[in-house]
Amino acid sequence: MYSNNSNIKLTENTDTVIWKYLDLSKFLDLLLSQKLFMSRSDKFEDQYEGTFSEPTYEEIKKLATNNPDFLNYYKTHREKIAISSWHINEYESFAMWQIFTQNSEGLAIQSTIGRLQKSLDLETNFKQYIGEVNYIDYKKEYIPFDDSFFPFLFKRKSFQYEREVRVITDVSKQNIKLNDGLKINVDINQLIEKIYIHPKSENWYKNLVIELMKQLGFDFDIEKSDLESDILI
Repeated sequence: MYSNNSNIKLTENTDTVIWKYLDLSKFLDLLLSQKLFMSRSDKFEDQYEGTFSEPTYEEIKKLATNNPDFLNYYKTHREKIAISSWHINEYESFAMWQIFTQNSEGLAIQSTIGRLQKSLDLETNFKQYIGEVNYIDYKKEYIPFDDSFFPFLFKRKSFQYEREVRVITDVSKQNIKLNDGLKINVDINQLIEKIYIHPKSENWYKNLVIELMKQLGFDFDIEKSDLESDILI
């Protein structure tokens, strides 16, 4: 279930458009399980996930001088945090298609902040928080550590193009071990507003996706991306 945290930055406009770009196999897994996969925070390719900037780390080291458990807590806490990443953008992103779909058989889920929040109502075992990622210079800028979620809401400026908003879950209190991540219950019809087909896909692929949706009992709007539409001259 979505929970509000006043420390976490999130637009108040619930109609803000968000996207998730993924391969067909992952999309089908979402539909068939009706569960949203959240990756363990230290399993992302970016090794800085859930870590601190240099100025913050130096301060934490001083505080940990007489209390080594203080620093160890932050190191092990990454294994207890699960994250689902979304992209904020009013329009499709060519870069996101390139990065997050492996071939021309990918697709994108279009949703909104409000739909994402409501879709989480079905999950009663874990609380979810939603926040926008802040992009900073890790050599110069400070990351607050008065909230345990802050290390997971900051990334290096090199990743600004992602324009990321995250669903975050902390399983520390549940005393469970995360392997690759966590699957949480979601209302699929609430979550998905529209589906976009990869811009380089063939017509047969769009027809296949439409037929799969019918077979599974879903009635989403499905459009072919217009990033590869015919030029006008």
